[in-house]
Amino acid sequence: MSEAYDVIVIGSGAGGGAAAWALATKGVSVLLLEAGPSYDPFTDYLLDRPDWETKHFPEKVPSKGRQTVAPLQTFERKWQHLRSWDRVSGRHNPGNRRANWGYSHVVGLGGSTLHFTGEAHRMHPEAMLMHSRFGVAADWPMDYAALEPLYLETEKLIGVAGPAEDPMRPRSAPFPLPAHPLSYGSQKIAQGCRKLGLNFVANARAALSQPYDGRPACNYCGHCTRGCPRTDKGSVDVTFIPKAAATGKCTIRTEATVLRVEAGPNDRVSGVLYIDATGKRHNVKGRAVVVACGAVETPRLLLASANTHATEGLSNESGQVGKHFMETLYWVSSGLHNDPLGSHRGLPSDGICWDYNAPDAIPDIVGGCRFSAAVHESDVAGPLAYATRVVKDWGRQHKQAMRNQFGRALSIGGIGESLPNPKSYIDLDPDKRDKNGTPLARIHSYLDDTELQRLSFMAKTSREILKASGAGDIFEEYGAYDGFQSTHVFGTCRMGTDQDDSVVDPYGRSHRWRNLFVADASVFPSSGGGESPALTIEALAIRSGRHLADLAMRNEL
Repeated sequence: MSEAYDVIVIGSGAGGGAAAWALATKGVSVLLLEAGPSYDPFTDYLLDRPDWETKHFPEKVPSKGRQTVAPLQTFERKWQHLRSWDRVSGRHNPGNRRANWGYSHVVGLGGSTLHFTGEAHRMHPEAMLMHSRFGVAADWPMDYAALEPLYLETEKLIGVAGPAEDPMRPRSAPFPLPAHPLSYGSQKIAQGCRKLGLNFVANARAALSQPYDGRPACNYCGHCTRGCPRTDKGSVDVTFIPKAAATGKCTIRTEATVLRVEAGPNDRVSGVLYIDATGKRHNVKGRAVVVACGAVETPRLLLASANTHATEGLSNESGQVGKHFMETLYWVSSGLHNDPLGSHRGLPSDGICWDYNAPDAIPDIVGGCRFSAAVHESDVAGPLAYATRVVKDWGRQHKQAMRNQFGRALSIGGIGESLPNPKSYIDLDPDKRDKNGTPLARIHSYLDDTELQRLSFMAKTSREILKASGAGDIFEEYGAYDGFQSTHVFGTCRMGTDQDDSVVDPYGRSHRWRNLFVADASVFPSSGGGESPALTIEALAIRSGRHLADLAMRNEL
């Protein structure tokens, strides 16, 4: 079959969903292709079931095994303090090298926003100048002021609740919704931070603190990552995608796996080849193509689309596709508080400390980090977690310990800057292919000493905050040193003005291919100091979509 649209968007997560909305609202006909199925929040999510804690996000398409991971680095004695452990099972990785714990994402309509916590962060302005200020990563080809109106528009569309002031990130208007109140456990963390001279404030959250845009307010069940059954979380499936569909200009196809983008003559792509759930292949023509598959799958698709017109892969003329891979640098420390906090209740990541977020905020280390409440993110919010990770006893003693300790856990999570290095990149696995014969993406991950120094600071500070908060009895710690496990991935199709060291221009347009765009976190020149990337991905995708639409209207594609 052959069809034709103005623009074909591949991927429906933060980038693809926002780009499709931006294009459709400009009157452009859009075909949105998603490899996974759709989810019904009211029937597919499992939080109302008695066995909810044994279930995580109900993946209809398993995410594990869709990529391979190259052999990872061996452990060094000087970093032993960064090993992951808990008091019940001991070390999480007893081996002598980093393990592959997987790239965490969702294959479905709405992408990984279906299971994200919903943090909605703007980039720190100084984190956009990493190369000119510190000689690392690359500068963003626009400044914070250029993104600020787009941030504001995105916050209004998805319904972000946040504090009245944000001195690090200037705002032209308040958040659309008031901040969520801190839970009792997070209030203890705030007290501990104050003792250390740190600030702990309400986090910016894409979870409704009041009814908004036909969606209800959050009920504080605490399990955003298992899928929101009420639609109060601002995931793409309940925000951008229905609004795009309502224009009448956006056609949505799920379970449509794109095999390649078709590179043709005259530095143009002509469309895509995809396969549907029945195994039928479809050739679809488009005036332009937007690739928004994420910083692992986007380079895979571009490299796998090589042909006689693009012998090294699409937009890979500089050899930069897949390079500059940045991952999630994280640490979590969990301890038991002396008081019964009821810490299983409340909104995940409701509070955050930005004091070390600027790229020069950590003494003698380039690249910042943040700290936030993390009981729910570390999944210590149900009785099974306490029974298997917190409480060591057995029989009657175990029951009594469970009664005494349940709800007393506090967790501090740190996420830090991830700087690119030559040993971290994405390529095509030479041996492993999917069922359609396309090579799998292969992830190469390496944490150099700078990353591990930053991780050490995050671990040390997390322990200090826990102790100051009254939770010095640490029962579990884990972090990125023991294994690759990322939710936030960046940088593999870097944007910039120099085609020799970037893949796309400041609007996400390929330097060579005039009608090919990228709209996801693979365009990030730097990762930021722990900011969750979804809001920035969406703002950039809106910017790219509108620029593409303007080019199409002027016949300049």
